[in-house]
Amino acid sequence: MVGDAAGTRYIFVTGGVVSSLGKGIAAASLGALLESRGQSVSVIKLDPYLNVDAGTMSPFQHGEVYVTRDGAETDLDLGHYERFLKTRTSKLSNFTTGQIYNNVINKERRGDYLGGTVQVIPHITDEIKRCILEGGEGADICLVEIGGTVGDIESLPFLEAIRQFAVELGHHRVLFMHLTLVPYIASSGEMKTKPTQHSAKELRSIGIQPDILLCRVDRPLPENERRKIALFTNVSERAVIACIDVDDIYKMPGLLQAQSLDALVLEHFNITAPNADLSNWSALVEARRTQDVTVKVAMVGKYVDLADAYKSVNEALSHAGLHTGTRVDIHYIDSETVERDDGACLEGMDAILVPGGFGERGIEGKVAAARYARLHQIPYFGICLGMQVACIDFARDIADLPGAHSTEFVAEPEHPVIALVTEWHDLSGDVQRRDARADLGGTMRLGEQRCNLVENTLAARCYDAGEVFERHRHRYEFNNLYRDRLGDKGLVFSGVSAEDDLVEIIELPDHPWFLGCQFHPEFTSTPRNGHPLFIGFIAAARERCTG
Repeated sequence: MVGDAAGTRYIFVTGGVVSSLGKGIAAASLGALLESRGQSVSVIKLDPYLNVDAGTMSPFQHGEVYVTRDGAETDLDLGHYERFLKTRTSKLSNFTTGQIYNNVINKERRGDYLGGTVQVIPHITDEIKRCILEGGEGADICLVEIGGTVGDIESLPFLEAIRQFAVELGHHRVLFMHLTLVPYIASSGEMKTKPTQHSAKELRSIGIQPDILLCRVDRPLPENERRKIALFTNVSERAVIACIDVDDIYKMPGLLQAQSLDALVLEHFNITAPNADLSNWSALVEARRTQDVTVKVAMVGKYVDLADAYKSVNEALSHAGLHTGTRVDIHYIDSETVERDDGACLEGMDAILVPGGFGERGIEGKVAAARYARLHQIPYFGICLGMQVACIDFARDIADLPGAHSTEFVAEPEHPVIALVTEWHDLSGDVQRRDARADLGGTMRLGEQRCNLVENTLAARCYDAGEVFERHRHRYEFNNLYRDRLGDKGLVFSGVSAEDDLVEIIELPDHPWFLGCQFHPEFTSTPRNGHPLFIGFIAAARERCTG
């Protein structure tokens, strides 16, 4: 039975007709509206796949893995939430079917169910409800996004759980918001409402009546169609909201506010709140409109066929563009292409970025990209593996260590300048230990950790601080046995971990802008503030372009 949870209200966001309609953006935009009206907001994403978390999933299948402050490897939608909202996500913000079943099976093994027969109802649904309550605790309003599409067999336990949740908590504390597609058929020149009608019918067949419908459209929704949708889905006409395609996702809060979505939600919950202040969002949209210089940034990676594999990096570059008045034109270049043509594909670029990644394929192309940027004095930003390949290039070419490599790719290189990290301190101060035989899932150096910056370095100037906290996701580190040798040749170690003296940032002093970091700064970039390293990188690219 659902408890009180200190009065938190819950909004459940479901999707119908097809996947990838933008539930995450819609939920994040609504959350931003509610925050602007003085409400504290928490967010939860429920994913129907059987993986325990997103950590071992291929970026080609699922896009990037987003890492929270406390080290959870999660769905990329949590990145949308953190970019749109002031709240920070955590391990309580993402639950998968695999995690839910794992929790229940562990309880059964311990004997928690006193010999009872363990079933989907009530045991799985009770565990889902428990996780929702835990994730929403302390917030005025908790947004809960259900992954997948209504009608999928995988998501049925989640839908049944939220149906029970509304019955037990009371509908005055629960709101159902359903996102659907209203397609335009060009051959007949008509918008078709039937898919939305059937999607809402599917929800009602399992006991869930939507309170609000968000209709994804590529053009304005005519009033006749709006009335028809309201009539056949048993939803108030004013609660049928058009989510029209926009050229800038940061226009979404204003678009939804113009149709009174926030007012509908607060009325449902009987909450009196101040008017929304969307001046920050208006300023971001205006900043995009007034960008006056375009820079070409080469992103050299191995997952370039799927832009979502680098979603947070893309957004962080965009944020930096907003804060420097610069349009960022990202050129996705397969690292194997760089390897084949020895960097010829990088000609004409204003900056080069090598993001994180795993696996041997394309690694020499990433090393070649770092070398090209170093030799041609092009601004270079290496993130995680991008820092490591820059170290490998420097070791081979400048420090006269031709056999330099990483033990991730070569078991016993002549010079292992990058090696497996076996021991480190986490954010809470506990010692974590791993070895090469550890499971892949959840065994990396994960989450936020403190980094000390060296004075009078590029990193210190960018951050304008002596220490910073950044998020990690990796198994391999710079090998400190080579620190003096590379340092004597000119490589600057401008950031080290506070507790373990592990190399966090490297840079080249005799270069316009060359920096690599072991952590993932993209996870903490927001449109409101950007991120110091990305802003510095794009500013350097702009200077090269205009200079």
